[in-house]
Amino acid sequence: MNLISKLPGPLLVFFGAITLSFGGIIVKSFEGANLWQILFWRQIFFSITVVLYLLFTYKKNFFKSFYDSGLPGFFGGLALSVGFAAYVFAMYTTTVANTNFIITLETIFLALFGYFFLKEKINLITLISIILGISGVLIILGNSLTIQTSEQFLGNIVALIMPISFAVLVIIVRKYPNVDMVPSQFTAGIAAALIGFFIADQLIMSFKDFILASIAGIFQIGFGFIFITVGSRTTPAAVVGVLMLTESVFGPLWAWLFINEVPPLTVLFGGGVIISAILFQSVFGKKE
Repeated sequence: MNLISKLPGPLLVFFGAITLSFGGIIVKSFEGANLWQILFWRQIFFSITVVLYLLFTYKKNFFKSFYDSGLPGFFGGLALSVGFAAYVFAMYTTTVANTNFIITLETIFLALFGYFFLKEKINLITLISIILGISGVLIILGNSLTIQTSEQFLGNIVALIMPISFAVLVIIVRKYPNVDMVPSQFTAGIAAALIGFFIADQLIMSFKDFILASIAGIFQIGFGFIFITVGSRTTPAAVVGVLMLTESVFGPLWAWLFINEVPPLTVLFGGGVIISAILFQSVFGKKE
């Protein structure tokens, strides 16, 4: 882990975004597991990965790290757990492109929540970005109403929960900047696993699905979130926002290359509008 902390922050964020981008094709590759089984085992392996990282990092202060994170860390973890559950549901029911493009709305929700809960003003650039982002989502939802199934439309709606939950987590981090939120990821993993545990009819999966769940939990979100968490400490927020767009660009690309999932032009257009909104905000927005 010491090697990880020595790498440049932007490079770690980029690696994290690339790692997260494989989530769609992993979920789509399960052969028999339902989404709640996937959620349970994915989060179990994720939680184990976070625990190992915390043990290596904090050593004898492992339990103290949870105590120090306090209620902000606990509620931040619960918010993130909802996002984890929504991610698996969306990837399971709708397309990889739709899910990845909608995830990028996190920056837009951050601006809105910052205005309501942190009393941060929304300037003209941010307002234009919000309008563009909402327009992109409406284009994607409109496409799902015309050529996709009702299940896919529901998946698109649930996908909106992800950027909201992630934005809530970031607002908590900004409200309590001195609180280490890494332990909250363990809380998020366990809480999301419990959701899968109570809803799934059974937890037994095929050996192939079990391997896929371990890859998703350990490498895709485990390493992905660790890279982003460590890298964000030394990377400007605006740069993090731009680098995170890598997930939305490469996610649909992997789906096209490996599982032959080709998104309609309207979805690509809507996704392009959303990404343009985020880039517009990152490049022209007021730097704090």
